[in-house]
Amino acid sequence: MEFIVHDTLTAMAELLGQPVERRAGALREMLAPMRSAIPMPGDIVDIHHHGGGFRADADDPRYLPAIRRMIEADVLGQVRRELVRASERLIGAKQAESLQVMFVLGNPDDEHLMNGSGGYYGMGGSPGWLYLLGWPSEEVIGRIAHCAVHEFHHNVRYTNVEWNPATVTVGEHVVAEGLAEAFVRELSGPEAMGPWSSMVTGEAFDLAYERIMADFDLAGMRHTPAYVLGDSAMRKFGQEPRGIPDMAGYAVGLRLVDQALAATGLTAAEATLLPAPELMRRGLVRP
Repeated sequence: MEFIVHDTLTAMAELLGQPVERRAGALREMLAPMRSAIPMPGDIVDIHHHGGGFRADADDPRYLPAIRRMIEADVLGQVRRELVRASERLIGAKQAESLQVMFVLGNPDDEHLMNGSGGYYGMGGSPGWLYLLGWPSEEVIGRIAHCAVHEFHHNVRYTNVEWNPATVTVGEHVVAEGLAEAFVRELSGPEAMGPWSSMVTGEAFDLAYERIMADFDLAGMRHTPAYVLGDSAMRKFGQEPRGIPDMAGYAVGLRLVDQALAATGLTAAEATLLPAPELMRRGLVRP
């Protein structure tokens, strides 16, 4: 597989050197390849800001040093190397011929990004594309490449397992997140895992587990993100909260996956090819 990692760090450094009134246009130009491949309603700059991206309409003395730190740390090189390792581990799965990767600087003042998402996140559900966004704190800068692996796992999984927005279930979405984190752990160790699967514990976890399992077969992507991301994200994006603690779907998904892997002896890489109901059946995990 060919990985095309766009040099957005250089592009953003150049963007930040321009007058503020020209930055939105430069950002649109930088994001144009992804926008043309993934149709999105509305202005891409507004979407970027709403999703926790750096402000293109304001000066912030923190931005350029953050970009320079990532260039010095070779974050984009790390992303490419980890994706190659992940692709080799998933050699038994059907993979696309190429994958384009775009990283964008986050906004350190965005509450949902910094606290709800742990400072970074990604999207890997669109064929041929992987999108990453984060603020490179000391805790995050070395994890961006592992987030790329998490999202790449989604991309490969849904090249092999059907993802239909109309019929995908809460169970499939939750299991997919847990399996992606299990794969990151299998590839690079537990220290590489994101913070999402450990954010919810105790009684909050028990509540989330009960509600997710009760609606395990609920179909439709209009429903499923609420069970993965939790109530705060749903309020932020104008959708219906379901009484789910923030990011609880990751913790529940990882619990289900770990139970299934322990029961079957499968690796996370091997389990990538199994739809959630089949994996749960083999692991004798029942909704």
